[in-house]
Amino acid sequence: MAGSHPYFNLPDFTQPSPSSTPPSLPSHQRCRPSDATKGLLVALLGGGLPAGFVGPFSRMAYQTSHLPSLELLICRCLFHLPIALLLKLRGDPLLGPPDVRGRACLHALLNVLSIGCAYSAVQVVPAGNAATVRKGSSTVCSALLALCLESQGLSGYDWCGLLGSTLGLIIIVGPGLGTLQEGTTGLYTALGYVLAFLGGLALSLGLLVYRSLDFPSCLPTVAFLFGLVGLVGSVPGLFLLQTPVLPNDPLSWSCVGAVGILALVSFVCVSYAVTKAHPALVCAVLHSEVVVALMLQYYVLYETVAPSDIMGAGVVLGSIAIITAQNLSCEREGQVEV
Repeated sequence: MAGSHPYFNLPDFTQPSPSSTPPSLPSHQRCRPSDATKGLLVALLGGGLPAGFVGPFSRMAYQTSHLPSLELLICRCLFHLPIALLLKLRGDPLLGPPDVRGRACLHALLNVLSIGCAYSAVQVVPAGNAATVRKGSSTVCSALLALCLESQGLSGYDWCGLLGSTLGLIIIVGPGLGTLQEGTTGLYTALGYVLAFLGGLALSLGLLVYRSLDFPSCLPTVAFLFGLVGLVGSVPGLFLLQTPVLPNDPLSWSCVGAVGILALVSFVCVSYAVTKAHPALVCAVLHSEVVVALMLQYYVLYETVAPSDIMGAGVVLGSIAIITAQNLSCEREGQVEV
């Protein structure tokens, strides 16, 4: 009878040996990206890259048909209104639950002010520089607000990435600030940079308010409110402060449509990302918008890109790599991330 020897306990070599392939991990032990990793990747691919096209396309619309900034903001808000159909189909209130309705409207107002400042700034300063100042101020303000109001700390690598990205932005915009022309042109240029800074401050405040919202259908609700608040505030302002213009060429209409679609995608992705990762890190990753805007500024708008712009863009990309690599982690399914 074949088998192991009863005294020496020898193995049975007549039976086939089991496979040497290591068993696969159970489903509850498989590795999946952490929430911070998913948030930063969504901010990079869905938030920063599409947003990089918005500034140059806005400038193209202004150069082609002198489209006012408030009219461009109105066109963008129109793309947010169809989200009301989704809320109606789900049976959710359009303005959100009564207990958080005020904060949701405040979030929408801050985002409208941020976008309005950005669209106004991009008409008097280069698109890349306007995006640089706006993203830099939003990063610094988000870090300070999170530390002061949320007591949410950052690691050493995160601080290194934040300081590096801010240094890259200073390298990009510093020479331009030091050579402002005197007179009306210099005054308008300085005003454009101030508007870009205020736009970044409003963006950081809006992200902080959004993190405090927690109710079902939060993301579609704030997206719809952005369109509603933007229309209510921009339509009267357009007729009081600016002159409406009806574009009559396909290029302007194409730029307006591209701005509306890309901005909506970026808005949704950034709102999702800020619930998964630190708002300062999300804003730092969104600096990829600056690199895309500088490339389009050179290759599409044929505007000058200085060597300092290229150097600063490289520093920004390196800082984004540090932040992303530091937060690229995975967790076992079924375990709670700490």
